[in-house]
Amino acid sequence: MGTGFAGFHCLRTLQRRLPDAELVAVNPADYMLYVPLLPEVAGGTLEPRRVAVPLRTELRGTRTVLGHVTGIDLTRKCVTAVDVEGRRRDIEWDRLVIASGSVTRLLSIPGVAEHAKGFKTIAESIYLRDHVLRQIDLAELASNLRERTERTTFVVVGAGYTGTELAAQGKELTRQAKRDARWVLLDMADRVLPNLSPRLSGPAKRVLEKRGVEVRLGQSVSEVTDTCVRLTDGTEIPTRTVVWCVGVRPDPLVEPLELPTTQGRLNTDEFLTVPSHPDVFAAGDVAAVPDLTRPGEITPMTAQHAQRQGRVAGINVAASLGAGERKRYKHKDLGFVVDLAGTQAVADPLHVPLRGWPAKVVTRGYHLAAMPANRLRVAFDWIADLLTRRQVVHFGLVPAEGVSLADADRARGQDNEHEKTGGQARWSSSATR
Repeated sequence: MGTGFAGFHCLRTLQRRLPDAELVAVNPADYMLYVPLLPEVAGGTLEPRRVAVPLRTELRGTRTVLGHVTGIDLTRKCVTAVDVEGRRRDIEWDRLVIASGSVTRLLSIPGVAEHAKGFKTIAESIYLRDHVLRQIDLAELASNLRERTERTTFVVVGAGYTGTELAAQGKELTRQAKRDARWVLLDMADRVLPNLSPRLSGPAKRVLEKRGVEVRLGQSVSEVTDTCVRLTDGTEIPTRTVVWCVGVRPDPLVEPLELPTTQGRLNTDEFLTVPSHPDVFAAGDVAAVPDLTRPGEITPMTAQHAQRQGRVAGINVAASLGAGERKRYKHKDLGFVVDLAGTQAVADPLHVPLRGWPAKVVTRGYHLAAMPANRLRVAFDWIADLLTRRQVVHFGLVPAEGVSLADADRARGQDNEHEKTGGQARWSSSATR
């Protein structure tokens, strides 16, 4: 279930270890999305297909069911899926790997679901790029200063990896479009990239501010309307663009199973097996995997862990069927990379802090190494971006309907998650990377 980082690498491992097995993947799209490069799609650096790894060519031994899993029956050993045309079917299994990932975290803040835009899919990234360019064009036709200000102000909520990179890429996009635009990055935390070392978050903030991105920390959103964002300190920011990057939560699909969870994530042992269900495995954001490098804690929701957990899950599924031996999951973070557009980046490979060109080389090298496919195409796009101006055009291929957070939630058939602390909505900027 799921072909994100964990599901994809699990299936790839199983193809090698169990070449005669029948492998079935249930996923709403026929590709694995390389999420860390979505900001570069929104910024116009990369074409959308570059971040989509096709399943039909990369997982030739796997049958893909295009659809959503709507139920799991552990007693009957089957899952219920609804395909892209609305047809329901039951799929039986001998071994089940739950790798359904995470969904955007919503909070009970008035107007967020209706007016904010998500940033977790290719469609959302394409829409945002077109929307930004359309707004700065429409601003020139605005009949008054207030409307012009609203159209040329872009607010990104959440200064984690995704939000920080998106603000950097967005500012570069409008600069190359030769238009004045105000970009605002908001976060409740006291620094950008709160999950990274201050030795990196400080330089990242300085890069953003030098470019003209307005960084507002220690502030939350109290309301979002179609023409402004209101903050908890009473400030009002006129805008028609709010991008919600405040983090993710585990896929609520596992909630009806009534199995033990930690922070909404399905508990597993160090072999990624769900306790009391030896035929069920879980990996990635949806799984609470014990972190053997930090006793008593679970692994964070990052692509680095999801990818490696997928491989270990594949090894252990094969072992449960007599092919090889089981392996415990143990991985220590190797550091993180954050692309800040242009020639700027911050990174801490093996926890050695880097910035500027050295960090940029490490960042792009990491992504090329981590991508399962499309490496050459991505590299060509990056070279073209260095040598030529970006093609700042918008096609309007993705309509506004369907990309609001409320629309995305309805499309998944899920209810919005509402979280409150002491009567006041709060949010965190963690995100899967």
